[in-house]
Amino acid sequence: MTRRWFITGGTLGGFGVAFAEAALETGDRVVLTSRRPQELTEWAEQYGDRVLVVPLDVTDAEQVHRAVRTAEEHFGGVDVLVNNAGRGWFGSIEGMDESAVRSMFELNFFAVLSVTRAVLPGMRARGDGWIVNVSSVAGLVAAPGFGYYSATKFAVEAVTETLRDEVAPQGISVLAVEPGATRTNAYAGFADEPVSEPIPDYHELLEQARQTFVDMDGVQPGDPHRGARAVIAAMAQDSPPRRLVLGNSGFDAVTDTLEAALSDIRASESLSRGTDFPAQ
Repeated sequence: MTRRWFITGGTLGGFGVAFAEAALETGDRVVLTSRRPQELTEWAEQYGDRVLVVPLDVTDAEQVHRAVRTAEEHFGGVDVLVNNAGRGWFGSIEGMDESAVRSMFELNFFAVLSVTRAVLPGMRARGDGWIVNVSSVAGLVAAPGFGYYSATKFAVEAVTETLRDEVAPQGISVLAVEPGATRTNAYAGFADEPVSEPIPDYHELLEQARQTFVDMDGVQPGDPHRGARAVIAAMAQDSPPRRLVLGNSGFDAVTDTLEAALSDIRASESLSRGTDFPAQ
């Protein structure tokens, strides 16, 4: 059966277009949203009426509802939602500008909630649907200099876990996707974004973090098209995974981090278990 996709964060060279192209390869239809829809005009023309590009700033709740309504009216509903829009800023936990922190949560977390809430009524009415939340390896592995970005993605992970259990009885499936370093245009801006940090003690750490992304731009090992196809393959499994990490380095980082966390928790087991009231 042909599925109807609603994908946020559409940019050429980005994960949004990769998801769209993977869905189109399977014969599905796609609504791709973008803050700069004019940049996708030529790309969309090759797919004819199977693609609808819709302008959308996901941090604008009114635009979100209007875009979802447009998608439902155009294709008759949304079967697969991909919450892909987002970006990262770097800065120390102590020194990062509070307005930047709040802006990052608005885009990476609250916008995910806004789009999801707008799409869910239609899915519940049909008793079917998929929600794919694009998190990040940083949503499971925090890194110095990117603590607030990780915090937004950790929040997405938590909501995704709970949402999955809440909507499963309605016939809706939920998947968290954690890409590692992927060859999209996401790193392109770091070269032009100098360290802006009011506390000198953190300058060297942040400059090293920034330079790592600058050096990796264009040579990231992850292929966004392979990643998008892997997500579709995971969705098609008889028992789909709860999350899907993309990329070798990402997989290693996540498994190493979780195994180390489990070892650390178990090392203090006697202290943990000793905090209950004594058994009667």
